[in-house]
Amino acid sequence: MNILIRGKHIEVTDALKDYVTKRVSKLEKYSDEFQDVQVTLLVEKDRHRVEVTAPINGMILRGEEETSDMYQSIDMVLEKLERQIDKYRTRINKRLRTKVLKDHEPEHPAAEEEHEHVVRNKKFQAKPMSVDEAIMQMNLIGHTFFVFTDADTHQMNVVYRRKNGDYGLLEPER
Repeated sequence: MNILIRGKHIEVTDALKDYVTKRVSKLEKYSDEFQDVQVTLLVEKDRHRVEVTAPINGMILRGEEETSDMYQSIDMVLEKLERQIDKYRTRINKRLRTKVLKDHEPEHPAAEEEHEHVVRNKKFQAKPMSVDEAIMQMNLIGHTFFVFTDADTHQMNVVYRRKNGDYGLLEPER
C-alpha cells in the first residue's frame, strides 16, 4: 500500500505523517489489494479535516471527518472506513473474486466551453457494473449519486439517493 499524505494550510510533521501511516496501514488487514491511498489533512480556522480516498480493485472507499483535533479526525475517519468495509465486506469480497472487467473510458468528450459556475471538473472511468454494485460504490464513497456503465446494456446510467432514503436510477431512453 502506497500512502500519499498532503496538507492544506498545515505543515505535515514527521509525527503526523507517522501517525497517519500507522493508522491507514491497518486497512491492509482487510485486503492486500489497496493501491495508492490518498490522505489530505486540512485546517480551516479551528476545524481539522481529514479526507481519505482508498482505491481497491476498481472500487473506491472514501471517508471524511472534521473535529477540533487533527489526531481525533484521523482516528474517526479510519473508524468510518473500517465500518464501511465491514458493512460491505461480503459484497466487496464477492466482487474481488469475480472476473475483472475491462476498463472503459467515458465515450463523450469533455466540454471545451468554459462555464462560470463550474467549480470542479473531474474525469473518471465508468466501469461496467450492476445497479446493486453502483449503489454499493456510491455508498462507499459517501456521495448522493454515482455514474456508471450498465454491465447488461452498456449504457451510461446514474443511481442517486432520494430524500426519503430510497434509491433512484436514471437510464437513457432507447
